[in-house]
Amino acid sequence: MKIIYYTDQIYLHGGLERVLSNKLKYFSTHTNYDLHIITFQQGNNPACYEIPENVTLHDLDIRYNRNISYLNPKNSKLFFKHYTRLKRTIQKINPDVIVVCNYEFGFYFIPLIAGKALKIKEFHSSKHFDFLARNKNKNILKKIQYRITDYFESKYDKLVVLTPDETQYYTSKNITVIPNGQDVTYTEKSQLTNKKIISAGRIAPVKGFEHLISAWKDVAPICKGWKLEIYGEGDPVYTQELQNQINILNLNDSILLKGSTNNINQKMTESSIYVMSSLTECYPMVLLEAMCVGLPIVSFDCPNGPRNIIKDQENGLLVEYLNNKKLAQALILLIKDEAKRKQLGAQSSITVLDYTNEIVMKKWLDLFNSKIVK
Repeated sequence: MKIIYYTDQIYLHGGLERVLSNKLKYFSTHTNYDLHIITFQQGNNPACYEIPENVTLHDLDIRYNRNISYLNPKNSKLFFKHYTRLKRTIQKINPDVIVVCNYEFGFYFIPLIAGKALKIKEFHSSKHFDFLARNKNKNILKKIQYRITDYFESKYDKLVVLTPDETQYYTSKNITVIPNGQDVTYTEKSQLTNKKIISAGRIAPVKGFEHLISAWKDVAPICKGWKLEIYGEGDPVYTQELQNQINILNLNDSILLKGSTNNINQKMTESSIYVMSSLTECYPMVLLEAMCVGLPIVSFDCPNGPRNIIKDQENGLLVEYLNNKKLAQALILLIKDEAKRKQLGAQSSITVLDYTNEIVMKKWLDLFNSKIVK
C-alpha cells in the first residue's frame, strides 16, 4: 500500500511534526507500506524530528512568504505552480491513501487530483475559535468561504479529529475520532525533586505564555529557587514581547525562554511539573510526552484538549480558564506539597499507557485497510 502524508514542511518544531514522525516510525517498523511525504516549503532544511530512511521525501519547492497571508498577491501568484507540481507528484506516486496534515491550499486541491485514493484530512488544532467566529460573522465573503470549506471537507472520505469535543464543529458526517499516540519507549522518569517547572510549544499568542508569566510573578516570591523554563520557537515579535514582560516584572532570574530543543524528553525528566497556559488546544502531544516521564500537569481548562487527558486531582490540576491567580495557586500547591506532586506524577505515568502506539495506531491501520475492503 502506498501512503502519502502531505504537509507544508517538517523542519520547524511543533506538535504536528512530532506526531508525523511518530506515525512514520511506527508504520516503517510494523508494516510494509510504501511511505511518502510531500512538502512544499521544506527546501534543503533537515527534518526537525527523525524520519525513517525508508520514507521518500518530495518537496514541491513553492517559495511562499510565510510572513504574509497566502491570499497576498505575492503568494497567490504561486497557486497554479503549486497545483500543477502537486498533481504531477501525486500521479507519479499513484497512492492508495493520501493524508492531508495541515490547512492550506493543498487541502482544497487534493480532492480534485487524488483520483481513487482514500482521502483523509486530519486536524491537529481545535476549531473552537473558528466555530465561534463563524456564528458571529455577518460578512458575506466570510460566509462564502465557510461554505466552500464545508464543501471540500465533505469531499474527503474521512475527517479525523482528535477528541469527541471537536466533532461538534463540523457539518460533514464523515468524521472519526483518533487521538494521538505516544511512543512510551522513553522509560527514564523524573524524580520530581528538581526546582524546575517546564512549558513547551510554538511561541505564538495562542499558547498564552503571557498568562503563564503573569501567574509566575505570584509564584516566584513564595517559591524561592524555583525556575520556569519555556521551550519553543516561533513569532519573533511575540517572543520579544514575552521577554519584555519578563524584564518589566523583574523575573529574569527565574523565567528562561530557552528556544527549541531536540531533546525535550530529557528536559522534562530534569523538571518536576509541566504547565500549560494555552488559549485553546485540540489534543496536546506535549502533555503525553510530559506524562511519559511522570510529570504532574497544571493546565488551564481550555477548549478542548487538556480535559480529555487530564483528570483533575488525579493526574494533574485543571485550572479555571485564563485565571492567572488560580494558575499560580495550583503551581504553588504542587511546589509546596511534594507528596501531592509525586502522587499526581505516578498516576500521570499510568494514564499515558492508554495512548500507546499499539492502541492508537491500530485505529489508523483499520482506517487505511478500509481502502482494501472497498
